[in-house]
Amino acid sequence: MENRWLTVEDMCKYLNVSNETVYKWIEQRGMPGNRVGRRWMFKQEDVDEWVRSGGAADKPDKPVPGK
Repeated sequence: MENRWLTVEDMCKYLNVSNETVYKWIEQRGMPGNRVGRRWMFKQEDVDEWVRSGGAADKPDKPVPGK
């Protein structure tokens, strides 16, 4: 695949997860992405490295402040 920016929808298809999961990973697990206006955009190679380093592994989520 060429080196292009991927949307949340693209990431859902690529990782076979829901968009709720992607947003939770961004907020609670530091999934690498960039805000472009109101949208999140991702570089596939950055997300691949994050997954390989254990970022998407099943583990307790960090508590969200105020919840």
